[in-house]
Amino acid sequence: QVQLVESGGGLVQTGDSLKLSCVASGRTDTIYEMGWFRQAPGQEREFVGAVTLRRGNTRHADSVKGRFTISRDNAKNVVYLQMNDLKPEDTAVYYCASRTITSSAYGYWGQGTQVTVSS
Repeated sequence: QVQLVESGGGLVQTGDSLKLSCVASGRTDTIYEMGWFRQAPGQEREFVGAVTLRRGNTRHADSVKGRFTISRDNAKNVVYLQMNDLKPEDTAVYYCASRTITSSAYGYWGQGTQVTVSS
């Protein structure tokens, strides 16, 4: 079992920055990759980006490239999502999730943190 807890969301204005955190606990030794997703009201959940814990390889959705950056601190079991130049269309609930090396699906999810960007 892996537990994930996100934090750092809030209400900001267009152009502002926010840094989200996701703390993992439990069987963190089984985690191969952690990802960030977001879901706006009435829309499907969208992949934002991911990072492999061992090598730190990252990938980001085209919609956030150049503005969002994923990083990790293995010593603290924390993954971050640095969001710069925020836009109203970034408004969503942001979730972190984890998957093992043997699965392409993310098996554990956090409860989400709300990010609201006002224009």
